[in-house]
This record gives sequence, structure tokens and C-alpha cells, in this order.
Amino acid sequence: MTPADAAEQRDQPERDAGGRPERDADPAVPEALRRELAKELVEARRLAARPQEDDAAVALGHEGEPWWAPTPEGRRARLAAAMRALLSHRRPEATICPSDAARIVGGESWRDLMDTARDVAAELARQGVLVVRQRGVDIDMATASGPVRLARGPRWISGPPGAASRPAPDRA
Repeated sequence: MTPADAAEQRDQPERDAGGRPERDADPAVPEALRRELAKELVEARRLAARPQEDDAAVALGHEGEPWWAPTPEGRRARLAAAMRALLSHRRPEATICPSDAARIVGGESWRDLMDTARDVAAELARQGVLVVRQRGVDIDMATASGPVRLARGPRWISGPPGAASRPAPDRA
């Protein structure tokens, strides 16, 4: 193989089991959250649970807009995917902090994304996909001051047998 052939082969994206091009995950995702999302991705693929697979892949940076050149819309989509993927992976009664999603998307600059993460959580709460809690009580994000937690909402539905629950698609 010539050096030119090797360079061309390196430039070709690897393909996943479904034939889709694969790209590396965002290296800025904190290791513990990366492991959790990777487990969610593997489990979703095993169960052929496409919505969960998409959320985990977007959160990790494998799919969606390129993590190295994010747009405001791409960050919002990735924050929403991260919130859904984390809630899907955890026990049904578990909660997450919006900062978990901000850490996934923003890496070391996660604090700069907190207002956006709270906005995305409020949007998902309006859709019923998740609920916002403070001190264990469901609240409206618009009136929230201080730390909040996110939990599965009333529009969260069950996935395939053996899969974690999944938010209902937004039909609005």
C-alpha cells in the first residue's frame, strides 16, 4: 500500500453496523458521562431502539452537527439528546442535573451553556418529555431559581421490550 493509498483509506469514514458513516466522539465529554452514554448507545443498538441510539450518538458527537464546529441550533439539539439519553439510561425514577448535559456538550466550558441547557430543559418540559424539579417538587422552569433536577415527564413512553423508557415524539 502506497502512502497515498493509506491516506485515502484514513479519510474514508468507518461504517457502523447499519452502514452509516461513523465519526469519533467528542473528546471533551467527561469520562464518566462518556461511559454512560456509550453504554446507552450499545444497549440501544442491541435492542434496535433507534430513537435511543440516535440520542446517545448525537450526545456523544458521533452524529448530528459536527462537535468541532457547533452552531447554536446544533448545541440545543445535542443538549436535548444528552438529556433524553441520560434519562433513558438511568432508572425510571432517577433525575439528572442540566449541568450533566452542559458538561457533555460544552466540555470545560460547560458553565457557558447553562442558560441554554435550562432553556432546552424548559422546552422539553413544555412538551411533557421531562419534568423540572426543585427539592423533589415539580416546578415551572420559568419560575425556578437555583439548582433544579430533570426527570422523565408524562409524555415519556416505553420502548421495545427490555429497552428503557423513551419520550414520545413531539407531534406539534
